[in-house]
Amino acid sequence: MSRSCGGRWFVVLPDREAASAVFGRLRRSACRVVRHASGRPWLVGCWAERDARVVEAGGGRLVVLGVCGLDPARLERWVRELRTVGGVESAVAGARGSFHLLASVAGESYARGTAAGDRRLFVADVDGIAVGADRARTLAWLTDASVDRGQVAARMGSVGSPVYPLDQASMFQGVRAVAPGHALRVDREGRSTVAAWWRPPTAELPLAEGAARLRDALRDAVAARVRPGEVWASDLSGGMDSTSLCFLAAEAGARLVALTLAPSAEGDEDLLYARQAAALLPRDTTHLVFPVTQLPPYLTGLDERAEAQDEPSLWIRDLAQQNLLMRETRAHGTDRRLCGQGGDHVVLPPPAHLHGLVRRPSLLTLRHLAGYAAKGRWSYNATARALLDRRSYGSWLAAQAKALLDPREPAPGAPLGWGPPVTMPPWATAEARALTAHLLREAAASTPPLAATRGQHAWVYQVRQAGRVACAYGQYGMTVDMPFCDDAVIEACLRVRAHEAATPWSYKPLLSTAMRGIVPDALLGRTTKGDFTAEWHAGMKAHQRHLHSWLEDAHLVTAGLADRHALRRAWLSPGTLPAREGPAVESTVAVEAWLRDLARHPVPVYLEEHPHESAPVR
Repeated sequence: MSRSCGGRWFVVLPDREAASAVFGRLRRSACRVVRHASGRPWLVGCWAERDARVVEAGGGRLVVLGVCGLDPARLERWVRELRTVGGVESAVAGARGSFHLLASVAGESYARGTAAGDRRLFVADVDGIAVGADRARTLAWLTDASVDRGQVAARMGSVGSPVYPLDQASMFQGVRAVAPGHALRVDREGRSTVAAWWRPPTAELPLAEGAARLRDALRDAVAARVRPGEVWASDLSGGMDSTSLCFLAAEAGARLVALTLAPSAEGDEDLLYARQAAALLPRDTTHLVFPVTQLPPYLTGLDERAEAQDEPSLWIRDLAQQNLLMRETRAHGTDRRLCGQGGDHVVLPPPAHLHGLVRRPSLLTLRHLAGYAAKGRWSYNATARALLDRRSYGSWLAAQAKALLDPREPAPGAPLGWGPPVTMPPWATAEARALTAHLLREAAASTPPLAATRGQHAWVYQVRQAGRVACAYGQYGMTVDMPFCDDAVIEACLRVRAHEAATPWSYKPLLSTAMRGIVPDALLGRTTKGDFTAEWHAGMKAHQRHLHSWLEDAHLVTAGLADRHALRRAWLSPGTLPAREGPAVESTVAVEAWLRDLARHPVPVYLEEHPHESAPVR
């Protein structure tokens, strides 16, 4: 089965004659063009009509791409009153959904994605002017940019969650990422600036009040997508996140096609809880169960060179399964699907919040600390070291860089710091370590944390990892909606006191409290979680032949970033490695696959001439 690529893309051009050459290169690839008031091309690309709101009034242009609950008439009133791009955010204040916001006012452009980063933005200098785009690869093609070897090296050990700020960096030289929560402005001269439009809120609300806000935000997020009577697919893993979305979609009037993957692990309770939930959903719900043993194994399609995305992604592991689910849902009358991805990241703050909590010692603090230490089996010494550590984020990054160049076995510790230790796998060469350490030192000198405290920083970081997953699904052409990544949902969660949103004695208290009365109580008490480790090992074994053939001309080896012999053991005998190196094995496979895809498709497939129209239309 081939790995598909989504065809959605856009480019933002400044209101200058110099942009005409860039437009000329994109014209045949685009199916839609929106122009500045001057008549020059502004927004060029391809997107579905149902996903766009385009408003033109007076000298202003406003485009919302994605899910947005705002009435177009309201948007038009705002656009008529706009005099500068500085007032654009007021036009969408309180909007439900997840979208790119783009505006052209008086010759200036404004563009931004989302707080979680499920809708990204990049910028590069093309022919002397700043050009924005939702895909880094578009700008890399326009500028003939090379892959950044340092970023490739850094992803070998942690494609799933590289340390901040490397997690949001572009993989191409000269292409700059606009960080989630930040907006790009381009003036009349074609010069760009980036500034924050969103900042993490203060975590000050008690659980009950915060849960009420989360309930309203999730309900609105689903209602912004679902219309009464529509057929919608929805994941129903048996976990609290997807189950909540199913009941909210049913409440909104959707006719549900619920999808459950049944893991092969003995004792896994996913299917049990999913069937309980399906029995309590409306009678017109269709429940489809897919035993994983009967699906294409993990990594199916690894031998086929597909379109490369903006960055390596772990989600190549189950793309064949996801494509199968897409076909099944279409056979049942829908191509839209709700997914609970992001719930773990958004509603459950990480234990790092304890680091700030101990500054206000109390009996509650001691109970929480003791509970987490017992649950995580933290040693007394490791916990004490973590609590006494007062380094700034820059100092911590610098220490990670130093440790990479003096590799030793990392001492087990309590997860109360700025992040887990940055490590490289045994097959990483000295050059790979040096390149990664250089990036960390650069970041240490100029990168502030995502929030003032370690706990809030770690929580925002988690949210952004959920956004990266959602973005990857979109670029692979999956029409999957992830309401937990919506700005309003994130805002509601981050406002709650972390020690109430997570405790060592209950599972996801914030979400379970929010869903009380919507999801039956019997389904809110689950404390277990499904595991697909066995499926991953089976996939690695099933594709040993392909991985072995890769070793003969591995791009990572040719680039001097990986040792061939150590890589051979990692790919062909992953079961013999320490458990902590398993994620790095998968990350390295993802990076190698991405490099091979990029070499096979140097020109993005979505930038090939549009097959339906000889010229783009507005």
